[in-house]
Amino acid sequence: MATSALPRRRRPSIVVVAVATVTVGFLALPLVGLLAKAPWSTLWSDLTTPVAVDALRLSLVCSLWATGLSVVFGLPLAWILARTEFRGRNLVRALTILPMVLPPVVGGVALLLAFGRGGFLGRPLFDWFGIQFTFSTAGVVLAETFVAMPFLIITVEAALLSMDGRYEEVASSLGAGRWTVFRRVTLPLISPSLIAGAALTWARALGEFGATITFAGDIQGRTQTLPLAVYLALESNEQVAVALSLALLAVSVVVLVSLRGRWLGAIAR
Repeated sequence: MATSALPRRRRPSIVVVAVATVTVGFLALPLVGLLAKAPWSTLWSDLTTPVAVDALRLSLVCSLWATGLSVVFGLPLAWILARTEFRGRNLVRALTILPMVLPPVVGGVALLLAFGRGGFLGRPLFDWFGIQFTFSTAGVVLAETFVAMPFLIITVEAALLSMDGRYEEVASSLGAGRWTVFRRVTLPLISPSLIAGAALTWARALGEFGATITFAGDIQGRTQTLPLAVYLALESNEQVAVALSLALLAVSVVVLVSLRGRWLGAIAR
C-alpha cells in the first residue's frame, strides 16, 4: 500500500506553541508599534512633501532599473550555474550569493573601491569617458543591483534545477534550436519563479540603504531614496519618517503576500 510523502500532521506541544507565540510577538510588535505611531490623519500630506515625492520617484526609478538589469544579467548566470559543469562553479555561486549575507555598508565600501573615482575601475571610467557613479543616480542603480540581483539568480537557478528536462529534450529532438527551446519551452516553465525572483529583487532594491548611502551619498532628488529619506527625517520630522516607513512596509507586505509559497518552494527544491 502506497504511503503519502507528506509528513503526518501532529498537534504541537504546549511548550512549542508558547515559544512560537513569543517568536511571533517579537517579530510583530515593532510593526504594531509602527502602525500605532502612524499619523493617519496627515498621512497623505506627509507622503506628498517635496522630500517624500522626490524620494519616492527616485526609489521607483532606481529599483525598476535594478530589477531590469538583474533580469538581463542574472538570468544567463542562473542558467549557467544550473545547466553547466565547470571548474570553480561553487566559487562563482558563492560570489553570487555573497551580497545577500554581506553587510550592506561593506558592500558600499567595496563598490566605492571598485567604481568610485579613485577605484580601479572608476578612475579609468572617469578619466577616459567622464563616467562617475558616486553621488549620482547611476550609482544608486549600481548599488541596488549589486545587493538585489542574487535574489533573482538563486530563485531562477532553483527553478531550472527542478525543471523536468525531458520537455527540452523532446523539443530539441524535433529540430528546435537552443534559442527556440529556451524561448518556447524553458522560459514558460520557469516564468513563475522568474516573476517571483524579479519581485523579490525589486523589493530588496527598493529597501536598500547601507550600500546606497556609502557609495552614492544622500542628495535629495539625485541619490536620496526612500530608506535614506526615512533616516534623515527621523532627525527633523519623525511624522514624515513614520509615513515613509509605512509606505515601504506596505510594499513589502504586498510582495510577500503575492508570492506566498513560491519563494519557499524554490528554496526547498
